[in-house]
Amino acid sequence: MDNKKLQHLTEDLSKDYFGRPFRHRIFFNGRLRTTGGRYALHSHDIEINPKHYEYYGMEEVVSIIKHELCHYHLHLEGKGYHHRDPEFKQLLKEVGGSRHCRNLPQRGGKQTVFHVYECTSCAHEYERKRRMNTEKYVCGKCRGKLKKVRTKNNEKALT
Repeated sequence: MDNKKLQHLTEDLSKDYFGRPFRHRIFFNGRLRTTGGRYALHSHDIEINPKHYEYYGMEEVVSIIKHELCHYHLHLEGKGYHHRDPEFKQLLKEVGGSRHCRNLPQRGGKQTVFHVYECTSCAHEYERKRRMNTEKYVCGKCRGKLKKVRTKNNEKALT
């Protein structure tokens, strides 16, 4: 599916389910990572994550479009368009849109760097994701000085 077909699909869904025209743009945005779609308040455009179409097909995209059209039409009417607003919840229920999109499968592993510090007095070790200023902070057990011992990588496999 390309952006042109997506535009026609959205215009048809808007007429059929909302009874109002969709007069702005909708397009695929491959940079979206954690969401299925996004409605832009300033331009009134809608962006769709193309990976949802690749993994789950047309049914999932239609559900995401309905969700984003709820934001779109309620915002243009000056009503509550946020997820928490009762108008949004009611309209989403009426048109059969989904509240949340399905999760995408993750690829590859995520590598996390840990900084290991050791107390010079009691030899207690601390692992932190963020670096710390050893001049400013002391050991929480004995109040001794800290020194950086090493940096280690921890690879987590995401499935």
